[in-house]
Amino acid sequence: MSFDVAAIRQQFPILSQQIDGKPLVYLDNAATTQKPQAVIDALVDFYTKCNANVHRGAHHLSDEATRRYERAREQVAGFINAGSREEVIWTSGTTEGINLVARGLAERLQAGDEVVVTEMEHHANLVTWQQACLHSGATLRIAPIFDNGELDIETFKASLGPNTRMVAFPHVSNALGTVNPVKELTAMAKAYGALVLVDGAQGIAHGGVDVQALGCDFYAFSGHKLFGPTGIGVLWGKKAVLEDWPVWLTGGEMIADVTYQEATWGVLPNRLEAGTPNIAGAIGLGAAVDWFNTLDLAAVQAHESLLIESAMEQASQIAGMRLIGTAPKKVGILSFVMEKAHPADIGFILDRQGIAIRTGDNCAQPLMNRLGINGTARASFSLYNTLDEVSAFFAGLRKAQTMLG
Repeated sequence: MSFDVAAIRQQFPILSQQIDGKPLVYLDNAATTQKPQAVIDALVDFYTKCNANVHRGAHHLSDEATRRYERAREQVAGFINAGSREEVIWTSGTTEGINLVARGLAERLQAGDEVVVTEMEHHANLVTWQQACLHSGATLRIAPIFDNGELDIETFKASLGPNTRMVAFPHVSNALGTVNPVKELTAMAKAYGALVLVDGAQGIAHGGVDVQALGCDFYAFSGHKLFGPTGIGVLWGKKAVLEDWPVWLTGGEMIADVTYQEATWGVLPNRLEAGTPNIAGAIGLGAAVDWFNTLDLAAVQAHESLLIESAMEQASQIAGMRLIGTAPKKVGILSFVMEKAHPADIGFILDRQGIAIRTGDNCAQPLMNRLGINGTARASFSLYNTLDEVSAFFAGLRKAQTMLG
C-alpha cells in the first residue's frame, strides 16, 4: 500500500491557506469535503469551452456538453457498480434523492403499512418519512440504538414484519460515525419483501460502495461529500424499481408525449430528471470520481483508520471529555461533549486557532434527545488530514478547556 498524504494535500488549493495567521486545519469533512484541483479545473473547463444546455441544442457546444454530462453518469455508475447507467439519477443531493423516493412511495402507501427507520437518522432521512406516513396514513416505526451509538440489530429485526413497505437507514451516521451492516440489514428487510433505501451521504467518500453487492433498492448520496461540487447528487435505484416509480417533478426533458389534456413520461433516466440539470455539477462529480479512482483505496482506508484511532486515543487522555458514539465499527467522525464547555464556545476558540469543526445538533435533534444532550462538537476526518492535524486539534481543545475553566 502507498499513500502520500503530503502529495494529496498539494492537490487541494484551499488547504494551504491560513486563518487568522494559523494554518487551516479542516476537520468539518462530514459537512462537506474540499475539492481537488482536478474538480475545479473540470468546472472551469466546462464553463469556458462548452457551456450549453444538454440533450436539446443542435450545435457543437450542446453536443459536447451532453457528451461530458452523460460520461459523468457512466463514471458514477462504474464507481458504485450500478447495473446500468440508467440507474443513476441526478439530483441536487442526498436530501432530494430521499424525497424523490418518499414522495413516490407516499402515493402507494396506505393505512396499515409501515416504514422503518432508526434512532440515528439525519433529519433528511427522518422528517421525509414522517411526511410520507402522515400523507398516506402509514405508520413510522423507529428502530432503537444502544447508548454507544450502535444499532440494536435484534430489535431492528423485530421491528420488521409483513406490513413493512420501506426500510431506510444510514450507511454511516453523520452524528456518531457508526458504520451500519448494510448488507445484513437489507437481507432482513428483504425477507419481508420491503424496499430498502440507504442514506449514503457519509458512506460514499470512504470508497468501496458496491450497490449490487449491498442488495438495497436505493442508495442516495451527495457529490460535495465525495470531493465534488455542491448542488449535485445521485439517487441510484434498481432499474426494475425505477422504471415505474411515481414521478415527482414534471416539466421539460422527462416527457415522452404531451397534449393539452395529458402527458406520458419518458424512459430512464430522463423520466426522473425534470428541467435543466446541474450540468457543471455532474461533470465536476465525474471528475471527482475519476480523481478518487487514482488512489489506492486500501491505503486511503488504512490512513483514515489511523486518524480516527489516534483521535480516540488522545480523547481518552483529556479529563472531562466524553465521546458521543463509540460503536465498535465507526469511521471518520469524533463527536463529543466537555464538562463546563458549551460546544459553540469550543468551536469558536478552535476557529481562532485555524481549526474548523462542526457544533450543534448535527441535523439530528431526536438523536440528541435520545442521548440526553443538546448537541455536540464534531471533528470529522478525511483522507487529506494528517496525524499532526489530529494532534493540533487536541492541543486546541486543551487550550479551549483552560480558557473555559
